[in-house]
Amino acid sequence: MANEGPKSQTILVVGGGISGVTAAVEAAEVGYEVVLLERGPVIGGRVAQLNRYFPKLCHPACGLEINFQRIRKNRKLKLFTMASVVGVEGRKGDYTVTVKTTPRYVNANCTACGACAEATGMEVPDPFNFGLSKVKAAYLPHEHAYPQRYVVAPEAIGTPEAEKIKAACSYGAVDLEEKEQTFELTAGAIVWATGWSPYDPAKIDSYNYVHSPDIVTNMEMERLANHAGPTGGKIVRPSNGEAAKRVALIQCAGSRDHNHLPYCSRICCLGSLKHAAYLREQYEDAEVDIYYIDIRAHDKLEAFYRKVAADPQVRFIKSKPGSIVVGEDGRPTVCGEDTMTREIYKNPYDLVVLATGMQPNAAGDYRPPMSLEADDYGFVVPALEGDDGIIPAGVAAGPLDVSLSVQSATAAALKAIQAVGGRAGSSQS
Repeated sequence: MANEGPKSQTILVVGGGISGVTAAVEAAEVGYEVVLLERGPVIGGRVAQLNRYFPKLCHPACGLEINFQRIRKNRKLKLFTMASVVGVEGRKGDYTVTVKTTPRYVNANCTACGACAEATGMEVPDPFNFGLSKVKAAYLPHEHAYPQRYVVAPEAIGTPEAEKIKAACSYGAVDLEEKEQTFELTAGAIVWATGWSPYDPAKIDSYNYVHSPDIVTNMEMERLANHAGPTGGKIVRPSNGEAAKRVALIQCAGSRDHNHLPYCSRICCLGSLKHAAYLREQYEDAEVDIYYIDIRAHDKLEAFYRKVAADPQVRFIKSKPGSIVVGEDGRPTVCGEDTMTREIYKNPYDLVVLATGMQPNAAGDYRPPMSLEADDYGFVVPALEGDDGIIPAGVAAGPLDVSLSVQSATAAALKAIQAVGGRAGSSQS
């Protein structure tokens, strides 16, 4: 019997981070109908939270804005935020996908004027800044948010503050009655680009993350260094606002450790080198210690490592610290043994930055559909005899930096195009 061919040439992309956005625009710009789903209120993913890229220390906002413009101008690409996949049925060329949407309590009438935020005094932890600061209960997720639409925090619903927020909107954009909904869509191929979350440092008991505000993660450091972050770009001690001029950067915090993440996340060493550069740029007298097992700067990024290593105020200590002790004065002290000298150290710092690894969202609360499997680490791989119409991309498939994620997403877009017939517009409605 002859192959009936794909019943749908629509490509569904799940996840609106850099990989999902890349796959979506690449497929749409060659003529395919694309649906992009993002479970958060805006797209951009972890890249939007970064202060700068390595090795050139350029800002990610410009590249993201270019992609947002590509999405805005392409009529073949439809974006749903606050949306996640809860079911997939069918086969390559003919999938039925069930999508759940959660309320943002603000509809498409929003002009991002900010009147709703001005009307309320209620504040909630800011998720974009990892809770390091607070934001009004009606808020724009961040300054470059796409779509430019406010969100009403669920904590406000049912309170008098919610009514103030609604009354302040002259465009009828605030919908306090919005409910969770589900709908179905059809697709010929699915790109699974659900990204990653930072490993929870609270699980590393010996590092005392939960007992000191001056112990932060690498992603929290990105927000501290950003002009739109909780400190206006000043790298300070969160505990008291004093300048952080003596800083420890601890590599493999929970990574390459069978009690936590057994694998290397590829980006952590280079991220810490970048953080050393942030500190030296901001404070002429800053002293930075990098504790490492070994430095992994792949390919041409070796030059970036050499540049940072040449700085006499950046010291590399070959050691995986055994513990971090919080003193009576609140200063964290890093304790362990120097692998090279065999000396036992107890070094106090203004700030300690834990280079925690990348944990795939597919290993947690964003499980892949039927014909995809997860490896021993939780990264998504196609089943050996699975349906090649569902393609993992970016960090959903393995630990990658931004440039490699973009390459992975472009390859996934091509595979999705091949899965739905390979000729743009050949049978699209």
